[in-house]
Amino acid sequence: MKKTMQVIFKIIAAICAAGVLAVIICNAIVCLSVKKNILTREEAAGLDYDCVLVLGCGLLPDGSPSAMLSDRLDEGIALYGLGAGKKLLMSGDHGRVEYDEVSAMKKRALDSGVPEEDVFKDHAGFSTYDSLYRARDVFQVKKVVIVTQGYHLYRALYIAKSLGLEAVGVGADPRAYRGAWYYSLRECAARMKDMGMCIVKADPVVLGEPIPISGDGRLTED
Repeated sequence: MKKTMQVIFKIIAAICAAGVLAVIICNAIVCLSVKKNILTREEAAGLDYDCVLVLGCGLLPDGSPSAMLSDRLDEGIALYGLGAGKKLLMSGDHGRVEYDEVSAMKKRALDSGVPEEDVFKDHAGFSTYDSLYRARDVFQVKKVVIVTQGYHLYRALYIAKSLGLEAVGVGADPRAYRGAWYYSLRECAARMKDMGMCIVKADPVVLGEPIPISGDGRLTED
């Protein structure tokens, strides 16, 4: 019985070790393959890409952007103003009538003086993978500047590269965030999941008719 338990323990330990190794390898592949595509605001200024893509990440109970989303929006709007992208693409969760990330995101841009025709709303950006897939297939984006927090930027750029987009990223990290350790830990698993999604070229939750980013953003109002 004792020998049997020892064998079982060794098998479990080997499986756990293999799992940890797989996580380390996948995360290394994701991060190292796109590290060179991370730019500063100054480096991205004047790129004149198709758009600056701001990825949604939650609202406060009053419907205003969370701290992390607020910083992404400020960075994205600044990059637009510096000529990094011709348009702003706000991609977030609007899967329920009462929860509308993209309208809150657009409001911030309009309040900052961005012309409404230059602000596109992606109502079905339910995940990072979906946002980038839809940027390519629905909004016809070919060259994109992605804005999100640094820990998340590697995965977003990896997905973009896998989908054939020409992409660079700028981090939005002007402050420390509560629960940052949790987000970083969760991101390790998310990189593995999205690596698999990129390999199988999974479809997003929702697609739809093309709305070219070169057109008028007011067409994306619901």
